Amino acid sequence: MLDVLLAACALVALSPVLLVVAVLVRMRLGAPVLFTQVRPGLGGRPFRMVKFRTMTEARDAAGTLLPDNVRLTPFGKFLRSTSLDELPELWNVLRGEMSLVGPRPLLMQYLPLYSDEQRRRHEVRPGITGWAQVNGRNASSWEERFRQDVWYVDRQSLWLDVKILAMTVLKVVKRDGVSATGHVTMPPFQGNAAERREAA
Repeated sequence: MLDVLLAACALVALSPVLLVVAVLVRMRLGAPVLFTQVRPGLGGRPFRMVKFRTMTEARDAAGTLLPDNVRLTPFGKFLRSTSLDELPELWNVLRGEMSLVGPRPLLMQYLPLYSDEQRRRHEVRPGITGWAQVNGRNASSWEERFRQDVWYVDRQSLWLDVKILAMTVLKVVKRDGVSATGHVTMPPFQGNAAERREAA
């Protein structure tokens, strides 16, 4: 209930910002303004997450989308570094699909790759921000990020959420940990190191 109330207030208060960003995305990146993608939510159940677009639809001669680092424009990098692209996710919070604080919703194709411990990140609703985001963000390794997600699941409380929200503001101001070295955000998760060695 608190998530829904805060999300509703934030959507109203930030509506001028949302409008300006939407207009700029339309002018600089074209249509559609919003990017939607199915992500796993509470219990791994899929939902459609919504964000502002940060990349163009540029394709090669065969019609295949160009790599992310080519399609990500300076304007898109600015939206990501300031987390303005995440603001439409307040709608997902309002719908009860996400929380303000929780493990970030990742890709559906990662679900079979998790260990039993890592899969516990889905015991709570995914969040716009989370413990992993204020402790390394995308600069952390996948293993560390999952450890931080599970740490949050075991210790979640109102006061911890307030702390994470305050730390998020500082992270956004500093634009710290936006991407891993050599990647637009993070390299794809390919499973756990030990399991990859066994498979090899």
